[in-house]
Amino acid sequence: MLILYSTPWCGDCKALKQALATFNLPYREINIDQHPEAEQEVLTLNNGRRSVPTLVYAGQAASFSGFSVARLRAWLQAVGIQP
Repeated sequence: MLILYSTPWCGDCKALKQALATFNLPYREINIDQHPEAEQEVLTLNNGRRSVPTLVYAGQAASFSGFSVARLRAWLQAVGIQP
């Protein structure tokens, strides 16, 4: 399952969630403002940057700050998910 690290105030997070819903893809959302350990995980995944939204699937992670549907679609295909 996709894991989405996000915050409630992030516009890119909202756009990414809408795109995942459009693609009918389930995900588990983790609010990094509420979970300090998750914030640390995001920092690790993004080379020290607190970048949201960050998606993780099968050990592969990507930040979608500056969200675009085309970039999401390409990443999903690269990790083996057909949107």
